[in-house]
Amino acid sequence: MSPIILSLTSFVLAAGVFTLVPGLDTAFVLRTSTVSGVRTGFCAALGITLGLFVWGLGAAFGLTALLAASTIGFLIVKWVGALYLFWIGVRLLIRPRTAAQAVESGGRVNRLSGAQCFRQGLLTNLLNPKVGIFFITFLPQFIPHEANVVTFSLLLAGIQVLLTLSWFSLLIVMTAPLGAFLSRPSIVRTLDRATGGIFVAFGLKLALERQG
Repeated sequence: MSPIILSLTSFVLAAGVFTLVPGLDTAFVLRTSTVSGVRTGFCAALGITLGLFVWGLGAAFGLTALLAASTIGFLIVKWVGALYLFWIGVRLLIRPRTAAQAVESGGRVNRLSGAQCFRQGLLTNLLNPKVGIFFITFLPQFIPHEANVVTFSLLLAGIQVLLTLSWFSLLIVMTAPLGAFLSRPSIVRTLDRATGGIFVAFGLKLALERQG
């Protein structure tokens, strides 16, 4: 087996395990698809995976290495990201929804739009500098000596994006058969609060982490 094929195989296995581990992005996608529908769930997933690819681009061209080396740059991104996550989490904890579609006065349905979910997913990912540092430390382990570093890094980042999008798609599709159950007021309220708690926890974790 050639070094390139071996590296790609090893990366897919390692990245697959990383993708399957539940985290902030998984909670956000599940909550979005349950509360606002399958279409908006896919929009959230696209926003998150676009954020991943942007970090992958940064890793390929050394931008995340610069971020890792810059104390001020790291702190700015870290605190903005932590405050953003904390704000979203607290809002979900204080004002959880009681229905998948919250009806306003006049009978109009108030739902998060696809653009809103896409933007929130993108910002949640981009404002987490640990994602960029993960890429800059994770990708080089799977780049063969004879490969072009930039090209191969972009290839690995693309594979990570595809794996993540595939996993999110499966999760989103699985919410459709469970729609009636997941739309119960108690379930929606619990899901909102659980997601809010996860956002707050990750925000605090990000705020307390030191630059590696």
